[in-house]
Amino acid sequence: MTTTHQNAAPPPAPPPGRPGVFERLAGFAYRRKWLALLLWVAVLVGVQVASSAISNDYRNDFSLPGTESQRATDLLTEHGSDRAGDTLDVVLHDESGLRRPEVESRVSGMLADAAELPHVVQAVSPYEDQAAISRDGTIGYGTLVLDVKSEAMSRTDVERIYETVTTIEGDGLRVELGGEAARALTEDEGGAAEGIGIMAALVILVFMFGTVIAAGLPVITAVFAVGSSIGAIALFSHLFTIADYTPYVMMLVGLGVGIDYALLIFARYRGELVSGHGSEQAARAALDAAGRTVFFSGCTVIVALLGLVALGIGALQGMALSVALTVLVTMVASLTLLPALLGLFGERFARQFTAKAAKRKARGKPASGEAWRRMGGAVQRHPVVSLVAAVAALLALAFPALGLRLGFADAGNDAPDSTSRQAYDLLSEGFGPGFNGPLVVVTDASGADGGAEQAAGAVSRVLNETPGVASATDPIPASEDGQLATVLAFPESSPQAEDTADLVSTLRDDVLPAVASDTGAEYLLGGPTAAAQDFSATVAERMPLFVVIVVGVSMLLLMTVFRSVLIPLKAAVLNLLSIGAALGAMVLVFQEGNLGAEPGPIEAFLPVMIFAIVFGLSMDYEIFLVSRIHEEWTHSGDHSRAVREGLGHTGSVITAAGAIMIVVFAAFMLSTERMLQQMGFGMAVAIFVDAVIIRCLIVPAAMQLMGRAAWWLPSWLNRWLPRVQLEREERAAEPAVRS
Repeated sequence: MTTTHQNAAPPPAPPPGRPGVFERLAGFAYRRKWLALLLWVAVLVGVQVASSAISNDYRNDFSLPGTESQRATDLLTEHGSDRAGDTLDVVLHDESGLRRPEVESRVSGMLADAAELPHVVQAVSPYEDQAAISRDGTIGYGTLVLDVKSEAMSRTDVERIYETVTTIEGDGLRVELGGEAARALTEDEGGAAEGIGIMAALVILVFMFGTVIAAGLPVITAVFAVGSSIGAIALFSHLFTIADYTPYVMMLVGLGVGIDYALLIFARYRGELVSGHGSEQAARAALDAAGRTVFFSGCTVIVALLGLVALGIGALQGMALSVALTVLVTMVASLTLLPALLGLFGERFARQFTAKAAKRKARGKPASGEAWRRMGGAVQRHPVVSLVAAVAALLALAFPALGLRLGFADAGNDAPDSTSRQAYDLLSEGFGPGFNGPLVVVTDASGADGGAEQAAGAVSRVLNETPGVASATDPIPASEDGQLATVLAFPESSPQAEDTADLVSTLRDDVLPAVASDTGAEYLLGGPTAAAQDFSATVAERMPLFVVIVVGVSMLLLMTVFRSVLIPLKAAVLNLLSIGAALGAMVLVFQEGNLGAEPGPIEAFLPVMIFAIVFGLSMDYEIFLVSRIHEEWTHSGDHSRAVREGLGHTGSVITAAGAIMIVVFAAFMLSTERMLQQMGFGMAVAIFVDAVIIRCLIVPAAMQLMGRAAWWLPSWLNRWLPRVQLEREERAAEPAVRS
């Protein structure tokens, strides 16, 4: 086995060959600009018109086959129980007392009217159960039993119920509507957050390029891609289960990624113009170089998102496929629509950018990127100090992620003035914090000697004596065949509290099995609170395999692109570090309630979703920076100079791209949806860490320390890996270090 000497220069580039795929694509779109524009307009208008005519069929699916809470729900459904549906709480408050005859008459009449509404199969009056009115008589609740799960209730049906129950308000009587379905009334209609994000992105782009038209092209590209994707997903929702919050996530990711991809290409296009190339030649060269970055970054994001489908979690599959489609369409738009727009405005850009560059040179100003070269040189002079300091800071920020607690927001996290939050607070005040998250014990007496009510009575008595349980109801018949009964157990702690999660584990592991051994019945613990625990546990259990798959595929992709072992390994470690820092920041703000946020668990599916998206986006900057370093090294053979030049050419672009994504993602913190707030914040932090700390500090330091060994690849692996030639052959020279 032989090793090329470390000081050997890279081999000379082969003679020019056939233009790469992206260069040919750019040339076609540039020359046939009106055809490309017409096709994109037709796609956007077509899917939007079709989706408006057919509407959407978004529906949530939180089923988790194999979990105990899902088995409890399935068992109720199999026995034809109407309790397989959910309920709404009609919460009443009157300081003068709810037992007054005039109040009772108004409440009874209202509940009778509510019982006639769609999806309401039963209205239970608070006067039928003494436990439904608080001890002081001022707070009570009626129950509307639904024939469907909460996620299947349309906003229109919930609004009709709300309007019906609030007709009796007045004369000191206050009515609020609680329950999971009532939270649909607080959902954000959308529009404001993405609008603010686009405007902020435009400001950054205008500052970077100096003209509104140049700044507008990346935004136009992103809007076309996102608009087409959302219209298509609205149509696909009739064929697949797609959650109703998916369009918001698609907008968040699509706008950030779309502007980011177009910016990388456009920045390279400007550089080619300034270096003296004509508009079409500059467009072809930009797509040949930056197009590969966009392509591989998009593929990495898509692969990571498709990894979420493999998790087998229904609530994630539809959203993952939808966001993957958004990234795919965004990538295609950047590679086809943007060159067409460059063909439309290219001559104007050629005059403007070259004139500005000439003026800058005439005034004696330093070349573009000189500040980044100086910073790169400073990092290279002290690489160990830079690397240790930056990594230590990120590890400190990531440390709180070790205490990450997964769950779901409930009405206690809704806006304080919303009816669902008002109902939640009233029930907590009147009946205790655990009343908003009862645990449902389903009793199956088909294998027991006694009936279901007898077996349920036994578990009710035990639950009332169990530490952590405030109270448990008497048995409630749950099926016409008499085989099923339910018992509601109210925890002493709130639904999101860690004590409640511990109680769920104690009941399942110790309490219920002991009762089952005495009665011969089967007991299943279900209900929304237990289901949230099951979902969180499932995500936590399957996440390590998901991470291994995504990281492994991404490393293989980078190894194929750069013909290196150390660069993919470095990229994977640093990407994991940026994601860890983002999760740590989310814990500090949203889980622990810092910076004014309502404390509570992190939405259970967000860590895997953020991991999938951010890991791919991090590869975007990695490929963009390292490919430029590789290009400079191939031409000069000086590794240290190549690192500085790579940073000089890409530092401002990466920072601007990161800034745009940060403002787009951060704008979603203005949403009323806690899930969007958490996702926008987490992704904004991850992009900041990646674009500023990692790409501008850690990567130059690490590349300096690795030296030419950064391009080392075992000869057997070099023969085994496929060769990617999506750019001109003269840019595809092999690294010099082999073994």
